[in-house]
Amino acid sequence: MTDGTRSTAPGPRATLDPAAAASIAAGTHGDPFAVLGPHPFGERMLLTVFEPGADTVSALVDGAPHALAQVAPGVFHGEIPATRDYRLSCEAPAGEAWERDDPYRFGPVLGEMDEYLLAEGKHQRIWTVLGAHPRTHEGIDGTSFAVWAPNASRVSVVGGFNQWDGRRNPMRKRGATGVWEIFIPGLAEGEAYKYELLDASGAVLPLKADPVGFGSEHPPENASIIRDISGYGWDDSAWMESRNRHNDRQAPISIYEVHLGSWKRRADEGNRSLSYKEAAIELVDYARDMGFTHLELLPVSEYPFDGSWGYQPVGLFAPTIRHGPPHEFRDLVEAAHEAGLGVILDWVPGHFPTDPHGLGRFDGTALYEHADPREGFHQDWSTLIYNYGRTEVANFLVSNALYWLEEYHVDGLRVDAVASMLYRDYSREAGEWIPNKDGGRENYEAIAMLRDMNVATYGMVDGIMTVAEESTAFPGVSSPVDAGGLGFGFKWNMGWMNDTLAYIARDPIYRRHHHHQMTFGLHYAFSENFILPISHDEVVHGKGSLLQRMPGNDWERFANLRAYFGFMWGHPGKKLLFMGCEFAQPAEWNHDGQLDWDAAAQPPHAGIARLVRDLNRVYTETPALHRLDCMPEGFQWIEANDADRSVFAWIRRGDGETPQVVVICNLTPLEQSGYRLGLPEPGPWREILNSDAESYGGGGRGNMGTTEATTDPSHGQPASAQLYLPPLSCIMITPDGG
Repeated sequence: MTDGTRSTAPGPRATLDPAAAASIAAGTHGDPFAVLGPHPFGERMLLTVFEPGADTVSALVDGAPHALAQVAPGVFHGEIPATRDYRLSCEAPAGEAWERDDPYRFGPVLGEMDEYLLAEGKHQRIWTVLGAHPRTHEGIDGTSFAVWAPNASRVSVVGGFNQWDGRRNPMRKRGATGVWEIFIPGLAEGEAYKYELLDASGAVLPLKADPVGFGSEHPPENASIIRDISGYGWDDSAWMESRNRHNDRQAPISIYEVHLGSWKRRADEGNRSLSYKEAAIELVDYARDMGFTHLELLPVSEYPFDGSWGYQPVGLFAPTIRHGPPHEFRDLVEAAHEAGLGVILDWVPGHFPTDPHGLGRFDGTALYEHADPREGFHQDWSTLIYNYGRTEVANFLVSNALYWLEEYHVDGLRVDAVASMLYRDYSREAGEWIPNKDGGRENYEAIAMLRDMNVATYGMVDGIMTVAEESTAFPGVSSPVDAGGLGFGFKWNMGWMNDTLAYIARDPIYRRHHHHQMTFGLHYAFSENFILPISHDEVVHGKGSLLQRMPGNDWERFANLRAYFGFMWGHPGKKLLFMGCEFAQPAEWNHDGQLDWDAAAQPPHAGIARLVRDLNRVYTETPALHRLDCMPEGFQWIEANDADRSVFAWIRRGDGETPQVVVICNLTPLEQSGYRLGLPEPGPWREILNSDAESYGGGGRGNMGTTEATTDPSHGQPASAQLYLPPLSCIMITPDGG
């Protein structure tokens, strides 16, 4: 039989075929369930068992032993009563005895509908059928295993429970699905396992971790671990029912990006990272106190190499064990929700590492990746690229996105390196890439997968967001799929980040010549739903910390950074800040250490933190600063061209009922006294933020909290006021009646 069920015709012979017995003993039989286990034989059963190391094997039926004869090394065969309700009693030559249930007496676990959907590549929740699942099957507790390996000639589960011997637990192949499965009685949560595969020619491949495994050993060990991910008692229904309001493009979204491994460490405990449960208290409390609305975690999918920061994952379905098991990761998510924080995960469907235990040439063929390195190998990262055109691979990735959203109540996914997925010639010279079917550079298959992912996630999980890290001008990244877009909720504004950081790093004396680096982003600010990202990528690889990039003396560097943060929070677009930037981390980020919390307590750094906290508060509490973040109606320039004095001023609007806010930035170290600025209405205006406040480490200069606008028009506005603009500062004002 080729469908993986027990053979019924022709029936097995009373004497086991020697060739079949030899292939079972050698571990090369491609259909072990056709030989092993019980098979009808008249009114009785023929039973074949493989038990290497045993001297005698008997089947216990209703407590009575039925001895089996050894017909090949480790292979035992004989007749038993017509039942599948038996146990095996084994004895070794040295007298050691043991009993066990026989995996080969159990029927399949996969149902017909699962089998059909897997074969079609349309099973949107593959994690419910693939992987290792502790369960009760046919009345016996154990674990079922299922793995996709269509080109293997044999697949076995191996672990300490069977001496890592691939001959002992070969799996049943489920016909056209390419899926192999087995139920192993007695195995429970916590057991380590891998898959041993023979390729089509019978060669043994490197042991593989489970592509849909829910847990892993602590690196550098890399076996999968059986984890029961069912039964978590979620208590975040209030958040889940209302989170669409927190993730909407009209909501205030200020994201704290975190690498869990280096946010904080326990120096007195071997410099270990925080556990998920510790982060659920310390990190969540900190982010809430700082006024952020969301946490974004660098990838938590299991990965072998610490230096990849998680961006080269092997176990896409396994929260990294570095911080604890799956339920404890759920504890972190639930704690964030209780604190009113959303949780976004960095998700990496663009590539995977070449580690032997990973997905590369999984069944002896280029199964998950392209065979041709011009399509399947990332030259920048020495990693492998998914074959998005293969239905099962695209289904694997889409299902993984749903997995994190459904099983872990994650509120969003930020998709890494989207540009590398969209273009076949990404970082390649001529002749190093293969054009699409129309001769172009677009990767149609990756585009289709991303669209399918967004349709599935937004269609099946309420209130979530997806975010693209996309650095090109690819059109419609955050437009709906049915309008021709990719379907993301938001896109990182990489151009804004590059331009503004380049400007603010210049000596102020030269800024007049680069004035429009700060204004250029407004030419396209509403073409997508943008997030303004100051991410981990801006504080690594020799770039230095944000503070190190600021010019001038110590006071000027801190003032520059305060003014830049004011510019950022006043600018249209949601906000993202990498950990440590919120208190002006002195040195470049080091993933092997922790943030410089000693520096954070020093006055100038603590002042930056107070500013970021207040910026988050003002941004969240002021509709004009967030409600129309993604719409041109929410922004109007007042002064965009004063290059000589490096002054920028604009209006932010929420809707007709909310007071507008005017943001003014002076990005030179010279004060501007009596600066006349047009304003949209006369009357008193109240200062709601001043980055030069003494509490932030500034000079305490400004307009004494208020200013009076007269009916004298200026800058195209019907009113104006004479303002004092402190050096290297950003101030925000709003009508005092608001």
